[in-house]
Amino acid sequence: MDGVLVNFQSGIDRISEEEKEKYEGNLDEVPGIFSLMEPNDGAIEAYKWLCKNFDTYILSTAPWNNPSAWQDKLHWVKKYLPDVSHKRLILSHNKHLAKGDFLIDDRTANGAGKFIGKHIHFKEDGKGFDDWRAVIAYMKNLA
Repeated sequence: MDGVLVNFQSGIDRISEEEKEKYEGNLDEVPGIFSLMEPNDGAIEAYKWLCKNFDTYILSTAPWNNPSAWQDKLHWVKKYLPDVSHKRLILSHNKHLAKGDFLIDDRTANGAGKFIGKHIHFKEDGKGFDDWRAVIAYMKNLA
């Protein structure tokens, strides 16, 4: 979710300077931060297109030291993808255990780099796909 569907920076922009200092280097551990985040540009429309053309799930990792993150991610999905997408949310620190043809992720951490299918790198500093338009253009050739 983070960095792909969700704009992580939008949550950081909404926390206090005190929280930024207290959690420096571990901003994903700020209680409630995931509830403050907005979708990335084009993410909602792209997700809906993917759902129409592929068997689509949301696979995300939540930090162990932020129990609210698990709940906040579910609430985020219910808020921005209000159909039955919350029943397609998988939270795991072992993304390589998921089975599928494609994984759209911005990092190789938490098993994403060992995913058996095609790992589509999203916004990875000159590598991969810069935005959702590029991802959907690629996926249209495969649908």
